[in-house]
Amino acid sequence: QVQLQESGPGLVKPSQTLSLTCTVSGGSITTSQNYWNWIRQPPGKGLEWMRFISFTGDTDASPSLKSRTSISRDTSKNQITLQLSSVTPEDTAVYYCALFRDNWFVTWGQGTRVTVSS
Repeated sequence: QVQLQESGPGLVKPSQTLSLTCTVSGGSITTSQNYWNWIRQPPGKGLEWMRFISFTGDTDASPSLKSRTSISRDTSKNQITLQLSSVTPEDTAVYYCALFRDNWFVTWGQGTRVTVSS
């Protein structure tokens, strides 16, 4: 069974670039029809989908975040990395990695909390 583990810095200063990593176990990030997503939840707010990278390496992003996000993968480490640039306190959130397959988000990581503060 696929398991996801997010990791990140915890605290980031405004204007910096946030880098988050999702380590995948129990399956390959190149398995057909797997789409690897980053989703976040700010305090007191709902879930916000950010970006995905597919099993082929194709990617797409939320229009509101497209200019500030990039996503990459390391197939040798079975990891997905998201970068979010020019962070502000509004980017404070719990960030989740999630596997989308067969029209469902079938697996979620436990999330990693990120605070943007000087």
